[in-house]
Amino acid sequence: MSDLLSALLLGILEGLTEFLPVSSTGHLLIAEHWLGRRSDFFNIVIQAGAILATTLVLRKRLWFMATHLHERDNRDYVAKLAVAFLVTALVGLPVRLAGWELPETIVPVAWALVIGGVWMIVAESWASRLPPRDEVTWKVAIAVGLAQVVAGVFPGTSRSASAIFIAMLLGLSRRSAAAEFVFLVGIPTMFAASAYAFLELVRHGGIGNENWLDVGVAFAAAVVTGFAVVKWLLGYIKTHRFTAFAVYRIVLGVALLLWLPAA
Repeated sequence: MSDLLSALLLGILEGLTEFLPVSSTGHLLIAEHWLGRRSDFFNIVIQAGAILATTLVLRKRLWFMATHLHERDNRDYVAKLAVAFLVTALVGLPVRLAGWELPETIVPVAWALVIGGVWMIVAESWASRLPPRDEVTWKVAIAVGLAQVVAGVFPGTSRSASAIFIAMLLGLSRRSAAAEFVFLVGIPTMFAASAYAFLELVRHGGIGNENWLDVGVAFAAAVVTGFAVVKWLLGYIKTHRFTAFAVYRIVLGVALLLWLPAA
């Protein structure tokens, strides 16, 4: 397989999985087994492409929030987004600097996929018993911030899955409202994480002989695919549960654990 085609497939995969509750890290790790390991810079760029796609999908919501700060409810919502982001940054940065993170290898990722899938089924069942609410409380904002840190420590957990379901369990029981809040928090969170990783690479001379055509193609693929996926998902969860994603995670995780001894 050519390097260009490999880059295209990795970009598509990142766009497909970054905001679905199935773990983009786990899928890229698996894909690299066949498509080859890419540089950290390459992975940062395609992740930025997926985040850009989410920004484009939610552009009207973002514009409304920016231009209606005089409205109390909107100002309160923006403040809670800021708190969730700050919690992630203030807790996540020391955790990252301390090196508290499981290795990005197949075994822990496979277990995270299985455990996360079971957790999604149980959590959604509990949340369905709560009255439907779309109000974001301060407790939800703080919990979403912490959930993003947990997902960063355990590759394969899925940032969106952990944050969405903790929000639902703490009272933001309407799926679409929980997903929108998590996606909005994810925009500054993931852009900041990508920028930090990029600066670290620059500081340590980690940007070397990149194939810029491959990087550009992968970035474009992540943007286009991510846009389509996020737009579809926000519509899908208004009338569907997350069960299909949970089952997919469990099946994939079990398949990886069974495949490992023969790999």
